[in-house]
Amino acid sequence: MERSLRRLALVGFLLAALPLATWADTAPSTTTAATAGATGYLTPPAPLQALVDAPRPPALSISPHRDLLALTQTPALPGIDVVAQPELKLAGLRIHPRVHAQSRFSFGSDLWLMDVASGKEIRLQGLPRPLSIASSSWSPDQRYLAFNQVDAAKGSNELWVVDVAARTARRVTSLSLNTVAGRGYRWMPDGKQLLVQLQPEGQGAPPEASTIPTGPNTQQTQAGGGVKAIRTYQDMLRNDDDARQLEYYLRSQSALVDLDGKLTLLGEPALTLSVSASPDGRYLLRERAERPFSYLVPLENFPHRIEVLDRDGKLVKEIAHLPLVEGLPTGNDAVPAGVRDIDWRADAPATLVWAEAQDGGDPARAVEVRDLVLMQAAPFDQAPVTLAKLGSRYAGAYWGNGKLALIDEFWWKTRKVKEWRVSPDQPSQPAALVYEGSSEDRYHNPGKPATMIDERGESRLLIAADGDSIYRLGEGASPEGDRPFVDKVNLANGQATRLFRSQAPYYEAALVMLDDEGKQALISRESPTEPTNYYVRDLASGSHARALTHFPHPLPQLKGVKKEQIRYRRKDGVELTATLYLPPNYNPKKDGPRPMLMWAYPTEFKSADAASQVSDSPYRFNRISYWGPQAFLAMGYTVLDNFSVPIVGEGNKEPNDTYVPQLVASAEAAVDEVVRRGVADRNRIAVGGHSYGAFMTANLLAHTRLFKAGIARSGAYNRTLTPFGFQSEERNYWQAQDVYQAMSPFNFAENIKDALLMIHGEQDNNSGTFPIQSERLYAAIKGLGGTARLVMLPNEAHAYRARESIMQMLAESNAWLERYVKQAKPEEGRAVGSH
Repeated sequence: MERSLRRLALVGFLLAALPLATWADTAPSTTTAATAGATGYLTPPAPLQALVDAPRPPALSISPHRDLLALTQTPALPGIDVVAQPELKLAGLRIHPRVHAQSRFSFGSDLWLMDVASGKEIRLQGLPRPLSIASSSWSPDQRYLAFNQVDAAKGSNELWVVDVAARTARRVTSLSLNTVAGRGYRWMPDGKQLLVQLQPEGQGAPPEASTIPTGPNTQQTQAGGGVKAIRTYQDMLRNDDDARQLEYYLRSQSALVDLDGKLTLLGEPALTLSVSASPDGRYLLRERAERPFSYLVPLENFPHRIEVLDRDGKLVKEIAHLPLVEGLPTGNDAVPAGVRDIDWRADAPATLVWAEAQDGGDPARAVEVRDLVLMQAAPFDQAPVTLAKLGSRYAGAYWGNGKLALIDEFWWKTRKVKEWRVSPDQPSQPAALVYEGSSEDRYHNPGKPATMIDERGESRLLIAADGDSIYRLGEGASPEGDRPFVDKVNLANGQATRLFRSQAPYYEAALVMLDDEGKQALISRESPTEPTNYYVRDLASGSHARALTHFPHPLPQLKGVKKEQIRYRRKDGVELTATLYLPPNYNPKKDGPRPMLMWAYPTEFKSADAASQVSDSPYRFNRISYWGPQAFLAMGYTVLDNFSVPIVGEGNKEPNDTYVPQLVASAEAAVDEVVRRGVADRNRIAVGGHSYGAFMTANLLAHTRLFKAGIARSGAYNRTLTPFGFQSEERNYWQAQDVYQAMSPFNFAENIKDALLMIHGEQDNNSGTFPIQSERLYAAIKGLGGTARLVMLPNEAHAYRARESIMQMLAESNAWLERYVKQAKPEEGRAVGSH
């Protein structure tokens, strides 16, 4: 669609000079009027503006010795002038060309340290001003903290380090990093050097696009290629001009840099995707892309080589030369053939570990062993050895020592997960099954193994003194809500000892163990009225917790918000949950039902029992952000957030075969429950969601008259435009045409009789949610005489980033709710039920 039409859709109906309340009172009920020439961003009422500008807590990073914290302040939202800076869209990447970095618009604006033992803050000298931190990383010995300083105004992308003992920061080198394909720097194991990716010197100016075509851009299939699933990706290469631009910005020079700035170049510049040092620092594992490129798939699917280099950057061994992957066999368990998920074994000097599919990557093939987990040790002149034979897909490893590692596997089709104990130094020793269950079964999830950073900077299993026990940190899902826990588990006999479990009236979650004996843990603590803060909890006594941070309530004016976790039942017997929020000073019995905003995101399940499990906790902080529906508590609405929309397909049944009936039944149950509770007026309820939640919203308006209005942000509405699967759907369009058609609200646009507000970023980068999805549904509703509004946000992606865009989103949503929900009269209501 032409840009001028997008602009018209953005400003249609709005006169920037009119106050928001005036527009809400006079907005037409159809889309026949539009105002050409109206410009400018809107601002919502003051209570909603306060949400956007509320202070944000800093992010925390714990040191390898677990006795220091690094705190990075999260800044306010960037302005549209920042978000609108030039951006390249190449092979699935979004690149800021001036600084040779992946596009991002939020950078840390302050940095300081904290002593865990005393809680004392440590301020730093010499930090660059203005501070603009993209990432940070502790050295293995925690003597230093490196960070990446990006200044778009200056066009700089610099590496800095903090000397922890001296409490000072300084720039390491004047040469600029290249962070297009990663962070751009890693500590070497000795903590005395950093492995960096630099912008190559002497590369010259970026290639200019040809103004006169030299011929058409062509693509051709290969005979006998078979059926391949090709997802609908955004930002693909379009021609050779794009390909040359990608090569220019992706190419980087690997180097080692000392803390005093001395530089050692490693080989020639290359299209490096990643590079990492072996734990002993003697070798480098590099992955680099090469031609031929593709117009269909992103950079990660391009041909690439996996190589081992020495400390001078010379080739030691080519591990794999992987071809272009334009599509995979059908199914979510499909993977590329050949080497994948390669990495260094964390507990060995220089041993590579990777997975290889034994079924050609095709889940439809009947084989006993799906994946092999292979190892190859330096000097890489012996054949790889098999560490594990898996009946499903390799899903990662936790490395402890030569006698203990944990290998995870997963199969999407059945949701089955397994965890195995192996002895890496004795790979012929049979693996022992530690855990088997369903990824959907939250109630019986044993938790993730606790890890620590070793002296070489590697993440390793935290093993207790007995050599057989590990610690697990879990969410602790239960019928009463999430109650996080810490367990000590003996892997030899499977016995678990509970060291900690969150207790009312708080929600406490262990983040990291602070010692190897399991005596202390760093935890987060929150309650409905207290924001998240961080504590040191004494696990031995089980009672004492010492506060490290004291972040205040960001929105004290909303401290009186009430939250309740509610349960109810769908007509097919599936138990559902939701989180009900009530605005401050509201009493349902005294004040009567209010207008309500309901918000959700459907989820597929293979089991009704799993779908009925409770999620969330009644003791979590009442987090009121501008992004979620809770924002409208500030405007007096009641809110039902995350109301369960399980789409269940038991056994061999596919969930989406009955998507619409299950969706409608879930919404009907939720509406009936909030009406029964007296907190919502049945005739004044709106529904909304983002992405797949927007898809849900349009479907609910197409198949029911439950809601007076809908708010759909960045959604997809015509499933024929995502023909090789979407969300968790494995089948392609030609295998399940009826399902794709029945699930597409675009096909039922004539039934959308209630007011639908659609908001979409003009530069949406999410697979499947092309802006044309919203444009076409809007055109259909308009042509069929329905009530809709389309707001296209300039320069915005799938999630909106600029302060002006967020303000516009809130202003539009508030005005829509005011006009079509809050001001609706009871007699305008319709009976509950589907078409």
